[in-house]
Amino acid sequence: MSLLVWNYRGLRNLGTEDQLADFVWAKDPSVVFLAETWTDKVRLEQAGGLAILGKEGFPLEVEKYSKNYIDTRHEAWSKLEALKNHGSIPWLCAGDFNEITKQSEKQGGRSWPHHQMQEFRDILDECGCMDLDFVGFPFTWHKHYPNFTIWERLDQAVTTNEWFSMFAGTKVHPLDVTSSDHKALWISPKCMSCNFQKPFCFEQMWMIDKGCSDTAEAVWSIHSNESWDTHVLRKLESCGAALSKWSKKSFSSVKKQLESACKQL
Repeated sequence: MSLLVWNYRGLRNLGTEDQLADFVWAKDPSVVFLAETWTDKVRLEQAGGLAILGKEGFPLEVEKYSKNYIDTRHEAWSKLEALKNHGSIPWLCAGDFNEITKQSEKQGGRSWPHHQMQEFRDILDECGCMDLDFVGFPFTWHKHYPNFTIWERLDQAVTTNEWFSMFAGTKVHPLDVTSSDHKALWISPKCMSCNFQKPFCFEQMWMIDKGCSDTAEAVWSIHSNESWDTHVLRKLESCGAALSKWSKKSFSSVKKQLESACKQL
């Protein structure tokens, strides 16, 4: 199981939609949370918009929601305190907090007000939260100016002690994007079992390689004495598995080259 959290900056943005699809295909998250979707109705009201999506069959339940759930900082802190008062249930809170805990989480521009950082640290301490380790680039938001760039770690992932004791190896991976000023967060809890299997997805780029047709033909040429319907189903399953294995061997370097090119951009 894994989680994908992203300040999305526009559901109607084709480039953003393509990147989201790439993340879902590559990371196969069980839950996706999007902020600032900017859907048509929300756009008219000049608000952000939230969306949460779960993999089919995944036991996801929304306990509470409101059309006015984007609040001021102090109202958000009150909600964290209310969540803490639910008892010792382990929980994780992730997203765009629009706050930092220390100056090292900011680079460029003016210093962050000390009292704001202290308030954020105080509420995290009061709720018994700890910051999860980031893997890779330490900042999640940026803004370019003519002579400099501001980098900040506004997107965070924090957990209670109960959660961390269950999934101590949980890591947060900031994912590079080109269509939003916020990086997406891919959160991978360690030691959490999940019975979901990533569905097979045929990639159009496979068609340019003869290995694709050779792999499919090799599977379908195998003789079987099973009934025709069982035979077809098993061949489809075997063909998907064989193509996935072939793709991993033949195209893994292409994905790495694309990731490298995105980082250079």
